[in-house]
Amino acid sequence: MPIIKSAIERVRVNEKAAARNASQMSAMRTAIKKFDKAKLAGADNLDDLYKAAISAIDHAHSKGLIKANKAARYKSRLSARYAK
Repeated sequence: MPIIKSAIERVRVNEKAAARNASQMSAMRTAIKKFDKAKLAGADNLDDLYKAAISAIDHAHSKGLIKANKAARYKSRLSARYAK
């Protein structure tokens, strides 16, 4: 455990950020999985789920949770599945 006051605060801030980042990554993965399940089931609301998944990917990228190429790869794969 750190002794210096600024180091203690840094640990606290880092724990909060890690929790926030984990939550946002989980939300992104959940949105993608919801779209995949709906696609396999032949659901009617594919448009909404597709938009939500793309939005979640863009949000994760804008927050720095995933890099640009990974976001592009996810979106490309989603688009390919959406088009079929």
